[in-house]
Amino acid sequence: MINMYEKVMESTKYIQDKVTKFKPEVAVILGSGLGNLVDVLEDKEYIYYKDIPNFPESTVKGHEGRLVFGSINGIHVLAMQGRFHYYEGYTMKEVTYPVYVMKQLGIQKLIVTNACGGINTSFNPGTLMLIKDFINLFGTNPLIGVNDERFGVRFPDMSEPYKLDLIDKAKKVADGLGVEYREGIYAGFMGPYYETAAEIVSIGGQGADAVGMSTVPETIAANYLGLDVLGIACITNMATGIQKNKHSHENVVKTAEKISNDLCKWVAEIIKAI
Repeated sequence: MINMYEKVMESTKYIQDKVTKFKPEVAVILGSGLGNLVDVLEDKEYIYYKDIPNFPESTVKGHEGRLVFGSINGIHVLAMQGRFHYYEGYTMKEVTYPVYVMKQLGIQKLIVTNACGGINTSFNPGTLMLIKDFINLFGTNPLIGVNDERFGVRFPDMSEPYKLDLIDKAKKVADGLGVEYREGIYAGFMGPYYETAAEIVSIGGQGADAVGMSTVPETIAANYLGLDVLGIACITNMATGIQKNKHSHENVVKTAEKISNDLCKWVAEIIKAI
């Protein structure tokens, strides 16, 4: 049985053999309904997850399931159009597997985006939130198990999971574009059900401004691997007990698609700035 490192290197070699004109240093993970960022990439090349050795496959609506290579203003970019979630039945190592491959491909900076629920009552559906910290409510994380020093240290620091200099640059870009944003703490919840009202009261009491079912595992893995991370959450609905209407994934995707233009414009300019 081959180990994690060997699997990652096999996936990396396959990708490098397929994509020869791009050597990206920046990667973006796109959340539900937020895949339109690839439209601004130039000279695109695609690789579907199902074709990459050892790669999981996305099973959730709103996630295309492919890597997209391209450039923005001459900067080579890798966009992950569709992510993997713990609730799909994958292990945490499988959920974060693409981040390990990104590291081997030469990625240095990672922008993670998501569609999530707002807990902070000053937010509204359509709010873009810079993530300044996270709360892990998954009950596990991708670093559990035997550590391979070829990836990272046994006990990685998490005092700055979202890099302050990247946050500062994102703010300046947003101000220049006139894009409205807020800042807040993101809580990662296992799912796949939408949280109960009592859980939202509890999560809000812990200091979370928004809650979703992704992002935290990738952030942990990226920091472990030495990548600089920037996180942007799209508030697509208000959380249970705050929102009067029932939740549905279809509505989440629709709202995400409506605000994706601002997000894509912002992320494209951030990539130029970092």
